[in-house]
Amino acid sequence: MNPSERRVEILNIVRRQKRVYVDELANLLHISRETVRRDLGELERAGKIQKFHGGAELPGVHGEGRFLERMAENVPAKVAIATAALELISPGETLFIDTGSTTLYFAEQLAGVANLTVVTNSTEIARILGADNHATQVFLLGGEYHADNRQTVGSMVIKQVGFFRAHHAVLTIGALDSRSGIMDFNINEAQVARAMIQQAESVTVLADVTKFGRIASFGVCGFDRITNLVCDRMPEKSIAASLEEAGVNIVVSQSISR
Repeated sequence: MNPSERRVEILNIVRRQKRVYVDELANLLHISRETVRRDLGELERAGKIQKFHGGAELPGVHGEGRFLERMAENVPAKVAIATAALELISPGETLFIDTGSTTLYFAEQLAGVANLTVVTNSTEIARILGADNHATQVFLLGGEYHADNRQTVGSMVIKQVGFFRAHHAVLTIGALDSRSGIMDFNINEAQVARAMIQQAESVTVLADVTKFGRIASFGVCGFDRITNLVCDRMPEKSIAASLEEAGVNIVVSQSISR
């Protein structure tokens, strides 16, 4: 495990447990306490954690509580999904990536892929890829900034999406149902996702099992526009049948137990 991968693992442990100690991390990862302290220092400088004497916790930033809560939900499944989705990406490709906790985990996995171009409305994804992988070219779409989700939205974002063509649109969703396709609970996020889909050759949806069989307020697209669904568990039979009929490639990730 190289230093970048180790820091991602430490960050994921902090997200799952909210609060961890240096000795605990050293034992879990079989590394020295000094290495843990050095990694925690790097993560704090990047704004991802907050150190206290003997350990670290998630930063208590006003206005970002809901986002941090989502980052801490179902972490092993989201990390597994992100890792599996990485196998669909090749060096030199262009990606749209929208805002979401699972796409943020996915962005953290992209450091090992060379010469990517990433177009995103997530300031957090832009920061991660801009800082961690200098071979990746990052375009942050400008528009109305929403601090709670660390994203830009609105008509300016939609217009700028039209300037690009991408090999992949990698999206998170709010819900997935065999009758309604994929959906979102936020109209602004649904509109951005629709715009990205229109400009992409393939569409990859990242969704854990909690999204299946739900209904959300705003439609994004039907199953016929999805190329890949990367999930942590096979959808129930009726949904799986509809996806397979539409030609969707279903990728079920390997579970991560830690």
